[in-house]
Amino acid sequence: MHDIDREIEGLLSSMTPITLEQMSGIRLMNRLDTKYVASKEQLVQLLELVQDKYYVQETLGKRIIPYLTTYYDTNDHLMYTMHHNGRAKRMKVRVRTYVASELTFLEVKNKNNHARTKKKRIEVPSQDDFRNTDGAKELVQKKTGLSLERLNAVVRNKFDRVTLVNKGKTERLTIDFNIAFHNFETDNDHGTDQLVIIELKRDGNVFSPVCNLLRNIHVHPTGFSKCCIGMALTDPSLKQNNFKPKLRKLEKINGRKFIDHEL
Repeated sequence: MHDIDREIEGLLSSMTPITLEQMSGIRLMNRLDTKYVASKEQLVQLLELVQDKYYVQETLGKRIIPYLTTYYDTNDHLMYTMHHNGRAKRMKVRVRTYVASELTFLEVKNKNNHARTKKKRIEVPSQDDFRNTDGAKELVQKKTGLSLERLNAVVRNKFDRVTLVNKGKTERLTIDFNIAFHNFETDNDHGTDQLVIIELKRDGNVFSPVCNLLRNIHVHPTGFSKCCIGMALTDPSLKQNNFKPKLRKLEKINGRKFIDHEL
Protein backbone atom coordinates (compact mmCIF):
# COMPACT_ATOMS: atom_id res chain seq x y z
CA MET A 1 0.00 0.00 0.00
CA HIS A 2 1.29 3.47 -0.92
CA ASP A 3 1.76 6.17 1.73
CA ILE A 4 -1.08 8.29 0.32
CA ASP A 5 -3.47 5.34 0.57
CA ARG A 6 -2.51 4.87 4.23
CA GLU A 7 -3.12 8.58 4.79
CA ILE A 8 -6.60 8.31 3.25
CA GLU A 9 -7.42 5.30 5.44
CA GLY A 10 -6.17 7.10 8.56
CA LEU A 11 -8.31 10.17 7.93
CA LEU A 12 -11.39 8.03 7.31
CA SER A 13 -10.82 6.06 10.50
CA SER A 14 -10.95 9.27 12.56
CA MET A 15 -14.38 10.33 11.22
CA THR A 16 -17.71 9.57 12.92
CA PRO A 17 -19.41 6.60 11.23
CA ILE A 18 -23.01 6.36 9.97
CA THR A 19 -24.80 3.14 9.07
CA LEU A 20 -26.95 2.38 6.02
CA GLU A 21 -29.99 2.27 8.32
CA GLN A 22 -29.23 5.76 9.64
CA MET A 23 -28.94 6.97 6.04
CA SER A 24 -32.31 5.54 4.97
CA GLY A 25 -33.96 8.95 4.92
CA ILE A 26 -31.61 10.36 2.27
CA ARG A 27 -32.07 8.01 -0.68
CA LEU A 28 -32.02 10.87 -3.23
CA MET A 29 -33.41 8.69 -6.01
CA ASN A 30 -34.61 11.85 -7.79
CA ARG A 31 -31.58 14.02 -7.48
CA LEU A 32 -29.21 16.61 -8.84
CA ASP A 33 -25.69 15.24 -9.32
CA THR A 34 -22.52 17.33 -9.53
CA LYS A 35 -19.25 15.59 -10.37
CA TYR A 36 -15.68 16.63 -9.67
CA VAL A 37 -12.38 15.21 -10.91
CA ALA A 38 -9.52 15.28 -8.40
CA SER A 39 -6.30 13.55 -7.40
CA LYS A 40 -5.58 11.47 -4.31
CA GLU A 41 -3.55 14.38 -2.90
CA GLN A 42 -6.62 16.62 -3.19
CA LEU A 43 -8.73 13.89 -1.57
CA VAL A 44 -6.42 13.97 1.45
CA GLN A 45 -6.91 17.75 1.64
CA LEU A 46 -10.70 17.35 1.44
CA LEU A 47 -10.82 14.69 4.17
CA GLU A 48 -8.80 16.94 6.45
CA LEU A 49 -11.35 19.74 5.91
CA VAL A 50 -14.52 17.68 6.49
CA GLN A 51 -13.51 15.80 9.65
CA ASP A 52 -16.11 17.55 11.84
CA LYS A 53 -18.65 18.32 9.11
CA TYR A 54 -19.45 14.89 7.64
CA TYR A 55 -20.12 11.32 8.69
CA VAL A 56 -18.51 8.42 6.85
CA GLN A 57 -20.66 5.44 5.88
CA GLU A 58 -19.60 2.19 7.50
CA THR A 59 -20.77 -1.17 6.15
CA LEU A 60 -19.85 -4.43 7.89
CA GLY A 61 -17.04 -2.61 9.67
CA LYS A 62 -15.58 -1.18 6.45
CA ARG A 63 -15.39 2.45 5.33
CA ILE A 64 -13.81 1.81 1.93
CA ILE A 65 -16.26 -0.33 -0.02
CA PRO A 66 -15.47 -2.21 -3.28
CA TYR A 67 -17.93 -1.98 -6.18
CA LEU A 68 -18.17 -3.94 -9.42
CA THR A 69 -20.27 -2.58 -12.29
CA THR A 70 -20.98 -3.83 -15.80
CA TYR A 71 -22.46 -1.42 -18.35
CA TYR A 72 -24.64 -2.52 -21.25
CA ASP A 73 -25.18 -0.91 -24.65
CA THR A 74 -26.37 -1.72 -28.15
CA ASN A 75 -24.09 -3.06 -30.87
CA ASP A 76 -23.80 0.44 -32.33
CA HIS A 77 -23.10 1.99 -28.88
CA LEU A 78 -26.25 4.10 -28.80
CA MET A 79 -25.94 5.17 -25.16
CA TYR A 80 -22.23 5.95 -25.45
CA THR A 81 -22.88 8.05 -28.56
CA MET A 82 -25.72 9.97 -26.91
CA HIS A 83 -23.37 10.99 -24.10
CA HIS A 84 -20.43 11.75 -26.40
CA ASN A 85 -22.60 13.96 -28.61
CA GLY A 86 -23.77 16.01 -25.64
CA ARG A 87 -27.39 14.90 -25.52
CA ALA A 88 -28.94 16.41 -22.40
CA LYS A 89 -31.40 13.52 -22.14
CA ARG A 90 -29.50 10.26 -21.91
CA MET A 91 -29.52 6.92 -20.15
CA LYS A 92 -27.34 4.14 -18.78
CA VAL A 93 -28.08 0.48 -18.13
CA ARG A 94 -25.83 -1.32 -15.70
CA VAL A 95 -25.57 -4.25 -13.30
CA ARG A 96 -23.86 -3.23 -10.07
CA THR A 97 -22.58 -5.46 -7.28
CA TYR A 98 -22.03 -4.03 -3.82
CA VAL A 99 -19.23 -6.44 -3.01
CA ALA A 100 -19.24 -6.05 0.79
CA SER A 101 -22.94 -6.92 1.10
CA GLU A 102 -22.97 -9.30 -1.88
CA LEU A 103 -26.04 -7.55 -3.30
CA THR A 104 -26.46 -7.06 -7.06
CA PHE A 105 -28.93 -4.78 -8.85
CA LEU A 106 -29.99 -4.11 -12.43
CA GLU A 107 -30.12 -0.31 -12.61
CA VAL A 108 -31.35 2.15 -15.23
CA LYS A 109 -30.30 5.78 -14.90
CA ASN A 110 -32.08 8.52 -16.86
CA LYS A 111 -30.82 12.08 -17.01
CA ASN A 112 -33.25 14.75 -18.18
CA ASN A 113 -32.63 18.12 -19.83
CA HIS A 114 -32.82 19.83 -16.41
CA ALA A 115 -29.73 17.91 -15.24
CA ARG A 116 -31.78 15.77 -12.87
CA THR A 117 -30.99 12.08 -12.59
CA LYS A 118 -33.57 9.43 -11.83
CA LYS A 119 -32.57 5.86 -11.03
CA LYS A 120 -34.71 2.75 -10.95
CA ARG A 121 -33.39 -0.66 -9.96
CA ILE A 122 -34.35 -4.20 -9.09
CA GLU A 123 -32.34 -6.79 -7.21
CA VAL A 124 -30.95 -9.61 -9.37
CA PRO A 125 -29.09 -12.84 -8.51
CA SER A 126 -25.66 -11.95 -9.91
CA GLN A 127 -23.68 -10.08 -12.55
CA ASP A 128 -24.19 -12.87 -15.08
CA ASP A 129 -27.65 -14.11 -14.10
CA PHE A 130 -30.12 -11.25 -14.33
CA ARG A 131 -31.87 -11.28 -17.70
CA ASN A 132 -34.67 -13.61 -16.61
CA THR A 133 -35.33 -11.88 -13.30
CA ASP A 134 -38.98 -10.83 -12.93
CA GLY A 135 -39.30 -7.23 -14.05
CA ALA A 136 -35.89 -6.94 -15.73
CA LYS A 137 -37.14 -6.76 -19.31
CA GLU A 138 -40.00 -4.46 -18.33
CA LEU A 139 -37.70 -2.07 -16.47
CA VAL A 140 -35.29 -1.69 -19.38
CA GLN A 141 -38.07 -1.37 -21.96
CA LYS A 142 -40.00 1.22 -19.95
CA LYS A 143 -37.03 3.39 -19.04
CA THR A 144 -34.99 3.21 -22.26
CA GLY A 145 -37.38 2.17 -25.03
CA LEU A 146 -34.99 -0.67 -25.83
CA SER A 147 -35.45 -4.39 -25.43
CA LEU A 148 -33.05 -6.08 -23.03
CA GLU A 149 -32.16 -8.55 -25.80
CA ARG A 150 -30.53 -5.69 -27.76
CA LEU A 151 -28.08 -4.89 -24.97
CA ASN A 152 -24.66 -6.47 -24.55
CA ALA A 153 -21.97 -6.04 -21.90
CA VAL A 154 -19.51 -3.41 -23.14
CA VAL A 155 -17.33 -2.33 -20.22
CA ARG A 156 -16.85 -3.34 -16.59
CA ASN A 157 -15.27 -1.27 -13.87
CA LYS A 158 -14.21 -1.95 -10.33
CA PHE A 159 -13.42 0.75 -7.82
CA ASP A 160 -13.31 1.60 -4.14
CA ARG A 161 -15.96 3.97 -2.80
CA VAL A 162 -16.21 6.13 0.28
CA THR A 163 -19.57 7.74 1.09
CA LEU A 164 -19.80 10.86 3.23
CA VAL A 165 -23.01 12.35 4.64
CA ASN A 166 -23.19 15.92 5.91
CA LYS A 167 -24.21 16.41 9.53
CA GLY A 168 -27.55 17.90 8.38
CA LYS A 169 -28.22 14.70 6.40
CA THR A 170 -29.28 16.66 3.31
CA GLU A 171 -26.70 15.28 0.89
CA ARG A 172 -24.35 12.44 0.09
CA LEU A 173 -20.84 12.70 -1.26
CA THR A 174 -19.47 9.61 -2.98
CA ILE A 175 -15.73 9.36 -3.57
CA ASP A 176 -14.46 6.75 -6.05
CA PHE A 177 -10.81 5.81 -6.57
CA ASN A 178 -8.62 2.88 -7.61
CA ILE A 179 -10.83 2.67 -10.72
CA ALA A 180 -9.97 -0.03 -13.26
CA PHE A 181 -11.71 -0.97 -16.51
CA HIS A 182 -12.14 -4.06 -18.67
CA ASN A 183 -13.67 -3.85 -22.15
CA PHE A 184 -15.60 -6.94 -23.21
CA GLU A 185 -15.43 -6.06 -26.92
CA THR A 186 -11.69 -5.35 -27.20
CA ASP A 187 -10.50 -7.39 -24.17
CA ASN A 188 -8.42 -4.35 -23.15
CA ASP A 189 -7.77 -3.36 -19.53
CA HIS A 190 -6.93 0.09 -18.20
CA GLY A 191 -6.23 1.61 -14.78
CA THR A 192 -6.47 5.20 -13.54
CA ASP A 193 -3.76 5.44 -10.86
CA GLN A 194 -4.20 8.75 -8.90
CA LEU A 195 -7.67 9.60 -10.26
CA VAL A 196 -10.48 10.39 -7.81
CA ILE A 197 -14.09 10.99 -8.86
CA ILE A 198 -16.21 12.92 -6.37
CA GLU A 199 -19.97 13.16 -6.81
CA LEU A 200 -22.27 15.43 -4.82
CA LYS A 201 -25.82 14.06 -4.68
CA ARG A 202 -28.62 16.28 -3.40
CA ASP A 203 -32.26 17.12 -4.06
CA GLY A 204 -32.20 20.34 -6.09
CA ASN A 205 -29.91 23.30 -5.55
CA VAL A 206 -29.98 23.20 -1.75
CA PHE A 207 -26.99 24.61 0.11
CA SER A 208 -24.04 22.23 0.14
CA PRO A 209 -21.29 22.59 2.76
CA VAL A 210 -18.74 20.90 0.52
CA CYS A 211 -18.90 23.18 -2.53
CA ASN A 212 -16.76 25.94 -1.02
CA LEU A 213 -14.35 23.40 0.47
CA LEU A 214 -13.76 21.83 -2.95
CA ARG A 215 -13.29 25.26 -4.51
CA ASN A 216 -10.69 26.10 -1.86
CA ILE A 217 -8.56 23.11 -2.90
CA HIS A 218 -9.00 23.96 -6.61
CA VAL A 219 -11.44 21.18 -7.43
CA HIS A 220 -14.23 22.39 -9.72
CA PRO A 221 -17.38 20.82 -11.18
CA THR A 222 -16.90 18.85 -14.39
CA GLY A 223 -18.92 16.22 -16.19
CA PHE A 224 -17.51 12.72 -15.98
CA SER A 225 -18.92 9.30 -16.87
CA LYS A 226 -16.97 6.27 -15.64
CA CYS A 227 -18.78 4.22 -18.28
CA CYS A 228 -17.93 6.46 -21.23
CA ILE A 229 -14.38 7.30 -20.17
CA GLY A 230 -13.75 3.61 -19.50
CA MET A 231 -14.99 2.77 -23.00
CA ALA A 232 -12.87 5.52 -24.56
CA LEU A 233 -9.75 4.38 -22.70
CA THR A 234 -10.18 0.75 -23.72
CA ASP A 235 -11.51 1.07 -27.28
CA PRO A 236 -9.60 3.49 -29.54
CA SER A 237 -12.00 2.79 -32.40
CA LEU A 238 -14.82 4.68 -30.68
CA LYS A 239 -15.59 8.30 -31.52
CA GLN A 240 -14.07 10.27 -28.63
CA ASN A 241 -13.17 13.79 -29.78
CA ASN A 242 -15.48 15.36 -27.19
CA PHE A 243 -13.87 13.31 -24.41
CA LYS A 244 -10.27 14.29 -25.22
CA PRO A 245 -10.15 17.24 -22.78
CA LYS A 246 -11.16 14.87 -19.97
CA LEU A 247 -8.63 12.26 -21.06
CA ARG A 248 -5.89 14.93 -21.05
CA LYS A 249 -7.05 16.03 -17.57
CA LEU A 250 -6.67 12.46 -16.33
CA GLU A 251 -3.16 12.24 -17.73
CA LYS A 252 -2.29 15.53 -16.03
CA ILE A 253 -3.51 14.17 -12.68
CA ASN A 254 -1.16 11.21 -13.04
CA GLY A 255 1.74 13.24 -14.42
CA ARG A 256 2.13 10.64 -17.16
CA LYS A 257 0.22 8.30 -19.42
CA PHE A 258 -2.17 5.90 -17.76
CA ILE A 259 -0.80 2.52 -16.85
CA ASP A 260 -2.47 -0.71 -17.90
CA HIS A 261 -4.16 -2.49 -15.06
CA GLU A 262 -5.82 -5.88 -15.11
CA LEU A 263 -9.39 -6.12 -13.88
